[in-house]
Amino acid sequence: MKDKKPSNSLDLEQFAARAEELLALCERLQQENARLRTQYNRLLNERGTLMERNETSRQRIEAMVTRLKTMEIEL
Repeated sequence: MKDKKPSNSLDLEQFAARAEELLALCERLQQENARLRTQYNRLLNERGTLMERNETSRQRIEAMVTRLKTMEIEL
């Protein structure tokens, strides 16, 4: 007798193994996607904070320049 399994049985086992691999890949990709979304949101918040700081700095510098010009005119 032969130890070989029928072709259909082997095909089914290969299909099942491939399906398991694909499921594992999907799970890894979902986890990575969630991690990347979290990182993206964190970076968006950080960008907003930096833009606010930049605007505040710009306004302060403009105010200083205006005061210096006023002082220059008074002298």
